[in-house]
Amino acid sequence: MTEMQNNRWVNRLTALFSITYMVSYITRTNYGAIVAEMERAEGMSKSQLSMALTGSFIAYGTGQIVSGVCGDRFSPKKLVSFGLGVSALMNLLIPVCQNPYQMLAVWCVNGFAQAFMWPPMVKLMTSFFSEEDYKKSTVKVSFGSSFGTIAVYLFSPLIISILNWRWVFIFSALCGAVMIFFWNKCVKEKKPNISSEKKEEKRSVSGSNRVLFTPLMIGVMLAIVLQGMLRDGVTTWMPSYISETYDLSSRISILTGVVLPVFSILCFQVASRMYRKVFKNPLLCAGVIFGMGAASAFVLLLLSGKNAFLSVLFSAMLTGCMHGVNLILICMLPPYFKKRGNVSTASGVLNSCTYVGSALSTYGIALLSENFDWKYTLLVWVCVAAAGTVLCLLSVKPWKSQLKRLGYSKNNPV
Repeated sequence: MTEMQNNRWVNRLTALFSITYMVSYITRTNYGAIVAEMERAEGMSKSQLSMALTGSFIAYGTGQIVSGVCGDRFSPKKLVSFGLGVSALMNLLIPVCQNPYQMLAVWCVNGFAQAFMWPPMVKLMTSFFSEEDYKKSTVKVSFGSSFGTIAVYLFSPLIISILNWRWVFIFSALCGAVMIFFWNKCVKEKKPNISSEKKEEKRSVSGSNRVLFTPLMIGVMLAIVLQGMLRDGVTTWMPSYISETYDLSSRISILTGVVLPVFSILCFQVASRMYRKVFKNPLLCAGVIFGMGAASAFVLLLLSGKNAFLSVLFSAMLTGCMHGVNLILICMLPPYFKKRGNVSTASGVLNSCTYVGSALSTYGIALLSENFDWKYTLLVWVCVAAAGTVLCLLSVKPWKSQLKRLGYSKNNPV
């Protein structure tokens, strides 16, 4: 295969993985995107409807561990097909649910199935691509999550205006079914070279978990929980906040949600450049970005009820900053554990913390907004962001000592 042919092959596979990941987000984020319309149409409370979102986040976080183990033992291609198939079925079941408890059960299953997308795809990419191609491709594939979210927030209002909220799930299920067909047709598995993986498994990892669960890392995990609370909590309830605060229709408020994933793409790039070019210490970089998020939340509080456009803008800046923090703490920290032989464990533990925060905030914000006004909820967002900033900045100096425990003599990027 010539270099040009290889590049084309890599680009085609990258596009397939990106679209698959995008479809997974369409079948996953649709519930949160239209929860305001479901509340209006069905007369259910936010706290009742949010139970399904909370359960889904818990199931997703738990499923990531199961999916990671299964990805090393079974066909990654089949695991992705399984995840897409179950998710499509759950999307078809939601419209026929008669109460929020049935929705909770269905969406928990969907959350668990969704966990079988990313780890198996990473396994396939590491098998198919060279190290350099993987670094380039994985960034492009991750954009699929933002594009999927944008698609949901763009098309949901249109579908609701023509039909009703139930058809959003039916349309999503159709997307999942079509993707299963193309996925199985286009992906040809090959036997990966696992000799290096076997060597890694045989390497002594005595004391690895003690290094992972130091007071410093526990503080970092708490910061990740706070990041997850803001990233997914604001994303889920921002349309409801805009609808109730500015008396806009649920369809218009859902459409405003498009701004959030657009900002996430921009902030992903900005955070990456800040880390590589400006801040060498990942905790310092995360602290600065967290501080920018706290400032955005404070301005959002000050402007609440005064201007819908600015409220959407600063909500987007807040969630964008949290995506940036997620990039630094979830993607940049685990490689530092490679000398201890537990990169995968570090990645899984840290990423699970995000969904602890997501589950707490999705239900918690619903309760806050129902029992208090939205300004009180926004004040909580400011405090959460400020706490995350403090945790990261307090970890800057201890991180240098942590590097020595991990086998690094100085704070250099991995």
